[in-house]
Amino acid sequence: MAEFKYEIKEHLGQLSEKPTGWKKELNFVSWNGADPKFDIREWSPEHDKMGKGITLTLDELTELKKLIDKALE
Repeated sequence: MAEFKYEIKEHLGQLSEKPTGWKKELNFVSWNGADPKFDIREWSPEHDKMGKGITLTLDELTELKKLIDKALE
């Protein structure tokens, strides 16, 4: 099995935190050396473990923002 690598290029913000210390965050992450994407997922306090999440390109993030703005009208 190939080694899995990730690098958080930029921490953009925290959405929530559980009593266990795990935090749901928006980050700019490079997966396996690829171009970074926007990423929403839960991370352990040391960022050495992660939960399931979603990655978005800039275009997808822009579309998501439009949908959120519409939902909040």
